[in-house]
Amino acid sequence: MTTSDRFQSVTTSIAESAMTSHIAEPATAPLTPATAASFPGSSRTETFMGRPVTIEIRTPLPARELTPLMDDAFAWLRWAEDTFSPAKEDSQISRLNRGLTLKQIPELIEVLHRCDELSESTGGWFDARIKGVTDPSGYVKGWALERLSRALLQAGAGDHRITAGNDVRVRGSHAPGRRWRVPVRDPRTGKIRRTVLAHDLGIATSGGSRVLDPHTGEVRDTLGSVTVIGPDLGLADAYATAMYAMGPIQARRFANELAAKGCYETLIVLHDGQELTTPGFATYNDRRARLAG
Repeated sequence: MTTSDRFQSVTTSIAESAMTSHIAEPATAPLTPATAASFPGSSRTETFMGRPVTIEIRTPLPARELTPLMDDAFAWLRWAEDTFSPAKEDSQISRLNRGLTLKQIPELIEVLHRCDELSESTGGWFDARIKGVTDPSGYVKGWALERLSRALLQAGAGDHRITAGNDVRVRGSHAPGRRWRVPVRDPRTGKIRRTVLAHDLGIATSGGSRVLDPHTGEVRDTLGSVTVIGPDLGLADAYATAMYAMGPIQARRFANELAAKGCYETLIVLHDGQELTTPGFATYNDRRARLAG
């Protein structure tokens, strides 16, 4: 069984649905002679839900496996966009909002159910339904990348980084024995706030695009940014969105509660540039920081 076959077995029936997508054909980033020896694998960038996504595979697989693996990876993302994007007229989310018949898709049920759970666990600060309109984008973007990362792992590409704007998922190693180095940038200024070092981690930053208060439907702008790191990128993305909507006091309390459970750590940046982090964030960073009193 080839790597592509193993990937397809993880994402059953998805590639067939994605064949109807009209996203531009992928372009594989060329490797220069200087980097080819130290960079086994491949890198490719395409657009997913309005932003570029780069998949970088460091596992030394032969080209005959890497190319179809990349094809399948982006086919999955096209399928996820066609299914969940509220900007696409015939997506299942758009059909749901118009009261039309939906396809029986397990992933649709999974995403909507998880969004309901997140709404409850965040006290309503993350909600996929605002003013009667369903939009799970705050969760589904990270969810789709997390599912992709797991599929790549099972397909034999265990060393990879997936980057989508301010959301990053890494697994394995950047090079033998070396952790991935992921800069955490201020989404407004581009300034590097931290450099996260990890072998297996999801990193999500909120604040670069509009975030609504789910209770009022109004735009929230009470924080500079919120970065959440943890084992699941979809959850990290949703938590970052929720805390950004909460504002500084509630976000700080929620961040500490989340860290106390032992899985997710948070960096909160205030409008004045002050940085607050939960203690465990320093585990992944060279700079020591704490959530100041």
